[in-house]
Amino acid sequence: MTQGRIDTHHHVLPPQYRNWLIDKGLYKARPVPWSVSGTVAMMDEAAIQTAVVSTAPIGLRLDPEDQAPKAREVNEYTAEMVKDRPDRFGFFATLPLPNVEAALEEIRFSYDELNADGVLIPTNVHGRYLGDPEFEPVFEELNRRNAVIFTHPTGVGGTPAPGIPSYVADYLLDTVRTAIDLVRTGRTVRFSNLKIILSHGGGFVPFAAHRMATAPATWGDLTTAEVVEQLRSFYFDLALTASPSSLPSLLAFAKPGHLLYGSDWPFAEEEIPYYTGFLDNHPMSEEERAAINYGNAQALFARIMR
Repeated sequence: MTQGRIDTHHHVLPPQYRNWLIDKGLYKARPVPWSVSGTVAMMDEAAIQTAVVSTAPIGLRLDPEDQAPKAREVNEYTAEMVKDRPDRFGFFATLPLPNVEAALEEIRFSYDELNADGVLIPTNVHGRYLGDPEFEPVFEELNRRNAVIFTHPTGVGGTPAPGIPSYVADYLLDTVRTAIDLVRTGRTVRFSNLKIILSHGGGFVPFAAHRMATAPATWGDLTTAEVVEQLRSFYFDLALTASPSSLPSLLAFAKPGHLLYGSDWPFAEEEIPYYTGFLDNHPMSEEERAAINYGNAQALFARIMR
């Protein structure tokens, strides 16, 4: 492959930030080592030319008084990564929601001062999904900037099912919930300049879209066909999703140009060879494979294309 992949689902864990999360009791998962040098080595091994990085999703459940300064800390760190290696990195700016005013300021700073490539927004903010009316000004400003939004699940809230970690099942449901909420509240129509990426292949959106669309009480005046078409308008990354059963569903469902490579590094370190290997060998044209690996992302990120 002459052109390396563009990875749109690639996390960073800056050491100072990671230690702060541990001290606050916000990071209880298995220890994940992370460094810029280790990331570049992984990218070289996986034929990734550029990673559009974002913070670990656990960092989006910060104490209210710490959200804005910690978002700024991570954004400045990732902006420096891009400044040092513009050929290898881009970044999604973290927004300190639910504080709308702080989020608007961070959008301004991240785009105008740090040259962000897009923004990271959790699928829900303390149980409030992305169609929440209070978040309208954030979507208005992002729409004005023709932004790319990377959504990442944080869990559906409540007590996890016994023996089933949230990232195994609840994360998928959380992505589906926010996709439904964005469509039913009209955000996907009113803010048509936005390009919204759903993590992990959109959860089970591609598999269940037609079933979900046949619930008139959810969709108001939208027809089943209109709901399905709007669900197809999202972008879908293939992090932990390019499997023998899920990839064919995504290829059948997503609009042309709407599938993106994603590794979920470093949280999916052991799984990356399996999913990448299946993507490399799945029967499709070389044009389709190149589009998923890098072409579709190049169309989304003008700076990376340059």
